[in-house]
Parts: sequence; structure tokens; C-alpha cells
Amino acid sequence: MDIKAIFMGLAFALMWSSAFTSARVIVEYAPPLSALALRFLISGLIGVAIAWALGQSARLSCKQWLGVVIFGVCQNALYLGLNFVAMQTIPASLAAIIASTMPLLVALAGWIVFGTKVKPLGIIGLIAGLLGVVLIMGARLQGGVDLYGLTLCVIGVISLTIATLAVLGASSGGNVLMIVGLQMLVGSTLLWVPALTLEVWDVTWNWQLVVAFVYTTLVSGLAATLVWFLLVGRIGAVKASTFHFLNPFLGVAIAAALLGESIGVLDVLGVAIIAGGILAVQLSKQ
Repeated sequence: MDIKAIFMGLAFALMWSSAFTSARVIVEYAPPLSALALRFLISGLIGVAIAWALGQSARLSCKQWLGVVIFGVCQNALYLGLNFVAMQTIPASLAAIIASTMPLLVALAGWIVFGTKVKPLGIIGLIAGLLGVVLIMGARLQGGVDLYGLTLCVIGVISLTIATLAVLGASSGGNVLMIVGLQMLVGSTLLWVPALTLEVWDVTWNWQLVVAFVYTTLVSGLAATLVWFLLVGRIGAVKASTFHFLNPFLGVAIAAALLGESIGVLDVLGVAIIAGGILAVQLSKQ
């Protein structure tokens, strides 16, 4: 792994982890699904426009189109849609912790569903990650966490796992920025249906909302997705996923620093165990 790939991985982890904090700010002042649908519409149009200006084509292979649709539906519409709704009632740090278990679920799916051989280090990592999740969930449930929001986040991370398994097929063959823009437009199209049906456009305009929306749209949305696709194309999905072990730490730290969310001792211990489990699983694949 070269130095450029390392910086790309660190940048992705930081942008991905900070998305939960900016999303928590957005849903405090605006309807979640409408805000997310608008975000994807803007990000998608910008991505497609820049891709066209760079000479990239929307003529994708069948495999690429399948990846675009699956990624757009599972990550953008389901995973992020459910998380935006959930963060109306649960802390951003908890949403980040649940989402960060995705690499563990990918490894577990590969082992159970696809029959992928898992080395002893990987099995230890899976067990450790599960124990870390149980530790955190037990502490949060005793503290009175909203079960509805928690359930939405769990369903969301399962959708994210499916989207991640489709990334490699969507990113191969070039036209990366075009693919990023198109999958965002897919997510936007689907999200407008429940947004217009279920929500009322009731927005409290202030600088916090504007900054969070712009950041989410351009940085944790467009830039983070583009960096992830490029990183997967550069070093492969297995090595790229190693950087996910940073997400539990960064997600909790950013939420605590910017939103003042309280972090307990069991949270810190659980995050460390999950991060160690993710790292062990990814190292076992290399």
C-alpha cells in the first residue's frame, strides 16, 4: 500500500465518520428524507456535470449499471435514509458505531453465504467485534436508547453491507465520477417518494443547518464516495476496507467534540474492541 493510498484511506475515514455529526445537525432543523433527497440531487448533478466536463461517459456496462442501481438503492436510499430518520431520536455517536460494524458484516456474509474461508485471526476479529457491539448495546439499552431509531440503524447497516459487496462491480471499467453521480441520483429519485408523501417542508433556517448541509453534500457525500471508489480501484476492496477500523473512534470523537455527546467508559471499551475486531478481520484477508 503506497503513501497516496494511505492518505486517501485516512481522508475517507475522516469524511465518512464526520457525516453522522453533520447529519445529526441537519435533522434537527429540517425534515430528514427531504433534506437527504435534496442533498443527493445536488451532489449527483454536480458529479455528473464534472464527469461530462472531464470526458467521462454515461454509457456503462451492464455490470456497472447493476452496481450503480444496487449502490444507489442500498446505500443512499436505504442506509442513509434510515440513518437520517433514526438520528432524530438517537445520538450521532451510536449511529456511527452501528454503521462501523459493516466490515464485520461483510466478512460474516462472505463466510456464511458465500463459503469464503476465514482464517483464525478473522474468526477472532468477528467474535471480538460481536462482543464490542453487545457491550455497547447493553450499556445504551440500560440508558434508555430509542429502540425504533436503533432498529432503523441496524437495518441500515445491513443495507450498507449489501451496497459494499456491489462496489467492486460498479467501480471497475472507468467513469468513476460519472458512476458516483449516477448512484446519487438513483438514491435521490427513490427518496423523493417518501419525502413528498410523508413529510412537511418545515425548515428552521440558520447557519448551523447551512454549514452542515453544504458539508454533507460536498464533502461527506460527493468527495467521500469518490475517494472510496478510487481507493477500491487502486488497492482493492479488501485492503481499502482496512481503513474502516478507524471509523468507530472517529465517529464517536467527532460527535463528542462538535455536538457535546456524552461517551461512557463502556462505549470507549466497546469501540476499541470493535475497531480491533475490524482490523483483525481485514488483516486476516491479506
